[in-house]
Parts: sequence; C-alpha cells; structure tokens
Amino acid sequence: MCRVAKPATPPMHLVSYVVVVDDGHILLVDHRNAQLWLPPGGHVEPGEHPRVTVDRELEEELGFVASHPIEPPLFVTITTTVGLTAGHTDVSLWYVVRASRHHSFKFDEAEEGEFRDARWFPFNEVPLERTDPHMKRFLTKLENNKP
Repeated sequence: MCRVAKPATPPMHLVSYVVVVDDGHILLVDHRNAQLWLPPGGHVEPGEHPRVTVDRELEEELGFVASHPIEPPLFVTITTTVGLTAGHTDVSLWYVVRASRHHSFKFDEAEEGEFRDARWFPFNEVPLERTDPHMKRFLTKLENNKP
C-alpha cells in the first residue's frame, strides 16, 4: 500500500495524517494539489512505520518535533482523492499531536510549495465544505476522547 510512483501507483496509498491540536483548535494546511484544508501528513514510505512517517512529516512540513510520544491513530479512513490528481484511494491513519498554538511552525510558502497557507482553526470554524470529508466525524471523536 505504499506509493512507489507519483501520483497513484499503486492506486491505493497508506497515509499518516499529523493532526496538530491545542485546546479546541486544529492546525490545517491549504494543500495545493488536493485544493482542501487538510491536516499535514504524507504517504508512508516502503518499509517505514506509519508513526515514523508522522515524525518525518511533522519536521519536514512544519519544522518541529512532537513533545510527546506518538500514540496509536485515533481514526482510520478510506477516501477517494480529489483535486489535481484525483481518483486514487488514500487509507489515512489520523495521529493526534498536541502542540501549543503559540509554538512557532514553518511551512514552504514558495509558489511551487505543497501548501498555500497554514493556520489554526477553532473546531467549530473548520471549513467543513473544503476539507477531508471525514473531518466532522474526526472532530467529534476527538472531542469525545479528550485526555
């Protein structure tokens, strides 16, 4: 299930979402390809454990390291992708990373970068019409599983 060639070989990919949260807020990125506000994350590389993907993507995409051990995923979804390379299937493991909204993060803002923007949203202001179709269910589950 690991992608070996872009955009969709094989047609089903394993993805680790890095869902960064803080006190009723979620950090989302405006993904150029998907044309959606999504949690950061990425494809699991061949031979890579999905938790290692979380650490790698967190550092590559946001420039920081989790301050706590990564717990098992809170949520698993299967979604047909949309956007510029629509039509393949992502099996997404939703890992929660807790971080302060005041903690600095960086993302590639270049014109050819992966994201247009990154910002914190209160849970009740997430643009549900322009995000992962499972986001509302995820936020409900997250709210019901507070530590």
